[in-house]
Amino acid sequence: METELSQTSELSAQNSMPAKAFTWAGGKSTRAAPPRLRVLHIFTHLILGGTELTAFRMISHLDSSVFENQLCGIRGVDPAVVTLRCPGASVVSLPRGEQTSRSQILSLMRLIKAHRPHIVHSRNWGAIEAVIASKLAGVPIVIHSEHGYEMDTLEGLPLRRRLFRRAAYHMAGAVFAVTKELQQFHARQAWVSPSRIRVISNGIDTSLFSPQPHLRQAILQKAGVPPARFVIGSVGRLVPIKDHATLLKAAEDLVRRELDIHVILVGDGQELIHLQEFVANSDLLKDRVSFLGRSDKVSDLLNALDVFVLPSVSEGMSNTLLEAMACEIPVVATRVGGNPEVVGDEFAYDLFVPGDSNGLADRLERLAQNKECRRNLGKAARSRAVALFSLDRMVGDYGRLYLELAEKHGLLKGNI
Repeated sequence: METELSQTSELSAQNSMPAKAFTWAGGKSTRAAPPRLRVLHIFTHLILGGTELTAFRMISHLDSSVFENQLCGIRGVDPAVVTLRCPGASVVSLPRGEQTSRSQILSLMRLIKAHRPHIVHSRNWGAIEAVIASKLAGVPIVIHSEHGYEMDTLEGLPLRRRLFRRAAYHMAGAVFAVTKELQQFHARQAWVSPSRIRVISNGIDTSLFSPQPHLRQAILQKAGVPPARFVIGSVGRLVPIKDHATLLKAAEDLVRRELDIHVILVGDGQELIHLQEFVANSDLLKDRVSFLGRSDKVSDLLNALDVFVLPSVSEGMSNTLLEAMACEIPVVATRVGGNPEVVGDEFAYDLFVPGDSNGLADRLERLAQNKECRRNLGKAARSRAVALFSLDRMVGDYGRLYLELAEKHGLLKGNI
């Protein structure tokens, strides 16, 4: 998360209880297990998104002898996603007729009272009403976290949202963001001290996402990519905020510079048709772009790339950026949101201004022409991901936060 390991360690220490209160290692509690803490995780939707995937990973690895997890998608649930990604958690829902109402405070209060959680953890603006609903329902511990930006509020939040967030932050027992940049943004917007908002960065499975160069040839062959090409790729939702059009414009520029390149895009979304039309209308990109759709084999596909590109207009903390780094792939990303915190000083040169296709092309040309540079940057990326952004670290940070607040409210004394 921080650009230096020591700074990240300091943040982790701030988010931990003293050692004498409890010990948490590898996501497992070493104290005598009390009755399980019931945690209700509330989302806007339960779908295949970055915030949801991070939560699914964390929940699946929390110690099930200490925590009992339930999930709630206020405005809808994709049961197949939950079953696949978080099979150990149960799902609760609002009545169908109440999922689309303008405000869900009363509906959420009734649901929360019915399930009697010890902890309610809401995420992002779409679920922030759960903070008020939880307080009305008498929940002992209320947590809210911020994981990214909305496209329509990049220049700042409307006054109503700022006031509502300020009230919710003061009502919650703890508030955190996934990057320091997001912490500072929401502190400014809600007129609160940054110290009121903790930082818990995302984590990924660095065993699953690891360098496996032997996979490259088979993947490229299946995708119809000539093996000698310089392969540039991106993984994520094909939506406006991700700005894959800038990557395609940079690819055109690279072809003009007589580089033998190929672009692989993994994911789906509302921009797919527009991006396909762009490629179809470009003589330069004919047979040089592969759209692979949504995939459950992202760790494999990343290993087919020479460089990973994240061209987003805005980012909270990108999981796919972390995953590419863990696979030992050099990365080029926009200088926005949490990206500089994720990549660190090693990749500072390879950050570019959003929408600057020429600047992106310059950085990709440099990497295309220097294999040794790519190798060194890839190894540095892997080392950083393992040291700072592991799944074990993230699970430990969440577990410590939950237990810290449970200890504070007397819930670890056998009376829950």
